[in-house]
Amino acid sequence: MSKRRKSNDPPAAVLPPPERLWTRRRAAGILTGAALLLVLVLGGVLLQQNGVEREQTAAQKRLFAAAVVTDLLADDAQAESWSEGLRLGTQEIEVELVSGPYKGAVLETVNYLSAYSNVDCQVGTRIIVRLDYDDNGQPYIVSVPNYDRGIVLVGMLVVFAAILILTGGKKGVMALLGLAYTLAGIWFLLLPLILRGAPAIPCSIAIATLTAAASLLMLTGFSRKTLCAGLGCVCGVAVAGLFAWIVGQITPISGFNMPEAEDLVLRAYDSPMEIRGLLVSGILIASLGAVMDVAMSIASACSELREVDPDITAGQLFRSGMNIGRDAMGTMANTLILAFAGATLNMLLLFQVYGYPLLQLINSDHLAIELIQSVAGSVGIILTVPLVALFSARLMRGGR
Repeated sequence: MSKRRKSNDPPAAVLPPPERLWTRRRAAGILTGAALLLVLVLGGVLLQQNGVEREQTAAQKRLFAAAVVTDLLADDAQAESWSEGLRLGTQEIEVELVSGPYKGAVLETVNYLSAYSNVDCQVGTRIIVRLDYDDNGQPYIVSVPNYDRGIVLVGMLVVFAAILILTGGKKGVMALLGLAYTLAGIWFLLLPLILRGAPAIPCSIAIATLTAAASLLMLTGFSRKTLCAGLGCVCGVAVAGLFAWIVGQITPISGFNMPEAEDLVLRAYDSPMEIRGLLVSGILIASLGAVMDVAMSIASACSELREVDPDITAGQLFRSGMNIGRDAMGTMANTLILAFAGATLNMLLLFQVYGYPLLQLINSDHLAIELIQSVAGSVGIILTVPLVALFSARLMRGGR
């Protein structure tokens, strides 16, 4: 017969079940992510309040409205072979405005169809029109610049969110919130800071750290896995930026070599924005997603190995992380390089059409910038593998 415990014996220690501990960590991670989101919102509000009042630009003074074509009064457009079937010519259309201060107004205009501005209208087509005022202060349509794609694009985003949530469940929801947080951090913090003269590279590193921390915490909560992935992500992005900066100093290439630099100088001449550093800043932001993917994959795999074998040694974890990372780094490096190549496909086609000599092609600013962006991001991904494997080996090793 077993002995009964005496009343004065100390009670046995009761540990919380793993499910409850996991829930607490997830809740703490979500709360921390929400706190970081509050920091982002407050920072954006403060930047807007402290911003210098500037005169409205020409684009801000233009008035646009959504409209629906109610009648096709005349149409002489014809399909051309050189335009690959696009109809070229003019249309006289009647439209009803469905947004803006003149919603419900019915107006007529001439719609010009060219190969490069081709909004081919039919009855019921939703379009965007640009308005102006005549001498009597009445609105009239200046041009038809675009189709009204808002409903389709919103529907696309809804489908994407639904697929992510249905496939990932709660983690899909957290991933969606992390994505929204990252985009908000870039739009409401990074861009306003750069426009107000803050150094682009330190700001990009800070925003990348903030968004990576928030995304990972909301996705996996407080855990060693989150810490290893976060450290590896920040270090990998920093390595990519440092590599691009070193190559840019040796080449030399600065932000003024970018195609958009002239417009930025002309349009933002009255702002304290610094053009130098924008190239490296763009590389930091572009490589963040791929680096975060590799970092979380390795950290998650090492965490699973630790769960299966609690006595696994640091050396075994490091070797396993490296083996897993070697399989991932090739595809992730290709992802970045192919993404940059796809973004510059038209430029590459023009190089083929004009038949530029190889010497001129390699040394052109545009191609050099694309190569630096691609290779720097890939270097960040490759070096993220040993970094995360090392962090995992030190923080997730077996034993006490």
